[in-house]
Amino acid sequence: MKRNLLFVILLFLSTYTKAQYISAQLDKRVMILDHPPFASCHASTITGLGKDKLMAAWFAGTHEGATDVSIWTALYENGKWAAPKQVANGVINDSLRYPCWNPVLFKTKAGKLFLFYKVGPNPREWWGMMVTSGNNGKTWSAPEKMPEGMLGPIKNKPVQLKNGDILYPSSTESKDEKTWHIHLERSDRNGRNWSRTLIANDTFSVIQPSILLYPHDSLQMLCRSRQNCVVQTWSKDNGVTWGPLSLTALPNPNSGTDAVTLQNGLKVIVYNPLTAGQQWWEGRSKLFVAASTDGIHWQDVFALENEPKGEYSYPAIIQTEDGAVHITYTAERKNIRHVVLFINRKGEDGSVL
Repeated sequence: MKRNLLFVILLFLSTYTKAQYISAQLDKRVMILDHPPFASCHASTITGLGKDKLMAAWFAGTHEGATDVSIWTALYENGKWAAPKQVANGVINDSLRYPCWNPVLFKTKAGKLFLFYKVGPNPREWWGMMVTSGNNGKTWSAPEKMPEGMLGPIKNKPVQLKNGDILYPSSTESKDEKTWHIHLERSDRNGRNWSRTLIANDTFSVIQPSILLYPHDSLQMLCRSRQNCVVQTWSKDNGVTWGPLSLTALPNPNSGTDAVTLQNGLKVIVYNPLTAGQQWWEGRSKLFVAASTDGIHWQDVFALENEPKGEYSYPAIIQTEDGAVHITYTAERKNIRHVVLFINRKGEDGSVL
């Protein structure tokens, strides 16, 4: 009797899985900047600020790595993006200035807004900085260097656990550029009392992880790699310990990705679905959105860009309270694209599950 019941349950689950599919509907596709006041921009980030309000940030200047590269933000309100504002730079003193890199916006459950960014001559020697705001970015605190040994989130947003702890996906690059390592940083709910968790990288060369949430304190990190695939690692204890790194089935041309866990439980990643070419920009002409129910089996659900050449890269993805999925990414280093999707799991009859 028990065996028959188990068979029926397994048959039902198998049929249920086959009888549903994941769909993505386009709601909006715009450029954030009407007339960019800089020659080059890259590495965007986005966060929700409450009902129908968003903020995006990126670094911009003459070109990546130039000393005039600063952090810029723009506010989205009433259905449109406002003019950008410069909010941080790498000025050390009257005679010394470094470029800024990789901003990351994050708003805590209590409403405190963080803007993390890097300052330094290159990604091997940069250091972490942050500013905070209690009024949705109308004003910011004075720039503050990260605690000793901490870099903050390297490219992708933190996640906040039910107990209030904030987890920051991070990584380092060696000065000889040969070694890439991911690690996890953790703070309390106020962005204080930091600690660092090392992760065994084995022979993998990985950076710029993002974090996905699962039931029963399970987490998954998805990483940019030099192995032509997105690389993953799993934790069963909310990031205290991590399992071995392994390849996913998702291609990765040594380019940044970002991922998010949706309200309906779906896992979504934005990635370049190609392998690396001879030049660093090759493999970035296509930018896809893929979704999964388990973080293992992925299905492409939307093509953000599908061009024979060009660079569309470094995505950021969030979901707002209304269920909309917001994605920003670099468009040819000249602008930042903003795309809004609705991603659902549906049954064969079209009903949302």
